[in-house]
Amino acid sequence: MLWWYYPLLFFTGIVVGFINTIAGSGSFLTLPILIFTGMPAPVANGTNRISILLQTLTGLLSFRKQKMLDLKNAALLACFTIPGAIAGSFVVVDIPDGILQNIIGYVMLLFAVLTIWKPNAFKRKTEIETQIKLKWFHFAIFVVIGFYGGFIQAGVGIFILFALVLTAGYDLIRANAIKLALTFVFTPFSLVVFIHNKQVDWIPGLVLAAGSIAGAVCGARFAIKRGTNAVRIVLFIVLALSSLKMIFN
Repeated sequence: MLWWYYPLLFFTGIVVGFINTIAGSGSFLTLPILIFTGMPAPVANGTNRISILLQTLTGLLSFRKQKMLDLKNAALLACFTIPGAIAGSFVVVDIPDGILQNIIGYVMLLFAVLTIWKPNAFKRKTEIETQIKLKWFHFAIFVVIGFYGGFIQAGVGIFILFALVLTAGYDLIRANAIKLALTFVFTPFSLVVFIHNKQVDWIPGLVLAAGSIAGAVCGARFAIKRGTNAVRIVLFIVLALSSLKMIFN
């Protein structure tokens, strides 16, 4: 690997760590960069999980320190999301990649429209002391989200955010904290599989992760200090760009 690939990966990590902590879909940037450095796609996919694991842990600890993480509900949702993800990982989806990307792209475009069409849902601020009570259909939704994440992964963080905001009543800040908790729980399962199959390149992965840790710290501080409206704007931009990339890829 050429020497200048390492600073490229580090600075890419900063950007992606910031994006993933506030919104999601940062892998749409990291995977092409990793492949650009010469990695085969499966190795890039596995190497990327190092960055995801460490950046989600960093962001999660930042939100936890500020008492923005609803640990009880995060643990409850994890109990339903993980079995869904395990089940989804064993499913072979007989859908051509091009069609699948278009479907996800249009869903993300719909989500982008919703952030503008239903602004009050994304501007609300939930008091830290408020305990949101989850209902049976929330657990059903997160089984489906876990299943989706198990066999596709792309955009699963966005689906978690929208489920928490639109159906459970969380604000974007606390929803992001739970999203990071669930992602942190998901990731080791897939990372172990990639390590077992020797599809992880550790040095580039750790350089990318170092940048993503810095980006995650900045992202968490931005979310906590700037509030839900600033996060909503970033979320809209990420959704719009991600949807266009998938539709017109």
